[in-house]
Parts: sequence; C-alpha cells; structure tokens
Amino acid sequence: MADRADDRVAPALTGTAGQAGATAVSGRVRRRYSLLTRRDKLILALMVGIPLLLDVIFIWGPTFVSVLISFTHWNGIGSPFDAEVIGFTNYESLFGAYPFFWPALQHNIIWLAFLMFVATPIGIFFAVLLDRELRGTRFYQTVFYLPVVLSLAVIGIIWKLQYAPEQGFINNALGRTSNDNLIDWLGNPDLNLWAALIATSWRHVGYIMVLYLAGLKAFDPSLREAAKVDGANERQTFFHVVFPVMMPINVVIVVITTIEALRAFDIAYIINRGKNGLELLSTLITNNAISESNRLGFGSAIAVVLLLISLVPIIGFLTRMLRGDRL
Repeated sequence: MADRADDRVAPALTGTAGQAGATAVSGRVRRRYSLLTRRDKLILALMVGIPLLLDVIFIWGPTFVSVLISFTHWNGIGSPFDAEVIGFTNYESLFGAYPFFWPALQHNIIWLAFLMFVATPIGIFFAVLLDRELRGTRFYQTVFYLPVVLSLAVIGIIWKLQYAPEQGFINNALGRTSNDNLIDWLGNPDLNLWAALIATSWRHVGYIMVLYLAGLKAFDPSLREAAKVDGANERQTFFHVVFPVMMPINVVIVVITTIEALRAFDIAYIINRGKNGLELLSTLITNNAISESNRLGFGSAIAVVLLLISLVPIIGFLTRMLRGDRL
C-alpha cells in the first residue's frame, strides 16, 4: 500500500513541478517578447526626460522664482531667498503709484486690437487672393513671408532706418526732410506707437497669410461649388461657407495674435527702449529689473501680472482642445 501511495504522490509532484516550470517558462517568454526592450525604454526615458528637465529648469523654475521674488524687495545683490519679504507692496505700488503701468497696459491693448482687426484681416485677404493660383503666386508668397523669417530685432532696426527724420525713406518719399516740415515718427509720443504697429504688422501679415493659406489649400472645393450652385457670390461664399469651416484655423490665429501682442517687446525696445509714449508691459519689466534701478522685485511683479494676463487665451485654447473640439 505504501508503494501505491508513492505512485500516486509521484505524478502529483511531477504535475506540480511541470506547472511551475511552465509558469516560469511562460514568464520568461512574456518578458522576452516585451513590446519595448530595455534599450527602447532607456531611449524613451531620455527623449521625454531631457526636454522635461530643460522645461523645468528654463521655464517653470524661473517662473516660480519670479513669483517668489515679486513679494520681496530684492535688488539683485545676494541670494533672492535672503531678500526682505514685503508681501503685496510691489503690487500695490504697481497698481496705485507707478505712473507707467496703466499707459503700458493700454498700449498692449491697442497693440492687440491693431493686430487683430487690421493686420490679421489683411493677412487673410492676401491668403484668399493667393489661393486663386494667380500668376506669380509663389513669388508673392515668398515676398510676404520673407519678414517672418527675420527676427523682430532686425525688423525694428530696418524700420528705425525707414523712419529716420532726415535720411529715412518715408520722409524723403513724402518730401518732409526740412526743419520746418520734418516728421519725427519715433520721437513724437503721439506717433511712435502707430509707427511701431506698422512695423510689427509688416511681419504679422505674412505670418497670418501663410497659416490661412495652408488652411485654404486643405479646404474642400465641393463646398464652394455647392455655394455657387445656390447662387452665392464670392463674398457670400467666403463669409457663409469658407470662414465657418476655417474655424479651427481662426481659433489658432486668435490665440497666436493675442500672445504676440502681449509679449511684444523687440521693436519697441529697439526704437527707444520702450519709453516716451511707447511703454509696454514687457519693456517695463526690462527697464525695472535689468537697468540701473535694480528693482528686480518690482519688475517680477510686472512679469507676474503679464503672465496672468497671457494665461487667459492659453487656458481657453487648451480647454477647447481637452473638450474634444477639433482645432
């Protein structure tokens, strides 16, 4: 009977060992045939980790530090964490006592309105014209897009030469180069803001034209044909058919234009360092934080205000995307 018991136990042990061995082999096979190898995982970690690290170091880190500095009276000497904490004093001074804040905010709003309602429609108009495959379309696209390739600092230098009182092209073309009829485009606080807006629109028009032209190239031509069959003219077709269908591109253009207007800096600073009627929020930050005044805490407060204003269109854009709307 003992032999029979051993005979029954032996197959059971064998079966158990076989199952354990099959499980181990299955585990090895599963690990062996993983979708990503160890090298792939390492490369993926580097591809995601390095940009994320750089983003934290150069964007979110300085942003967080700027918020902290805005509550201090730091002059740039020593550690910012050892500076005197003064609470909301910088913000109270900014909104109540600083004479350039509200004019600068007004100039940013004017900048935004000019780009949105003047430069952007001109860019859309050029895109619609070039979408008709006119003769020399490629040439015109290159000419209008060329300013986009240039940096805003270079554009500011170019237009500063054009606006020069005596040697500039504009005054010479108008015949206003003598002392009795000279036009000081950049020195007159009633004119320099509009002169800067024309300069920045020179670049913005080409940028919007390229974006809208790309959308028009992907537009379904059958929709135009259907509108033409219904008796709609070109203007009605654009405003009632093309423009609504191009809504995703329109949203992107609105967001880009808003951000461009809020972060405007280069041209104004090149012209006259953002002074004498050309104050912008971005130039106030530079003139207070990076200048002989060394008011880094106060300049950081202006930067935080500009950040909060800029977050409005960005959050609206991201919210639209996360809701599943097709942009």
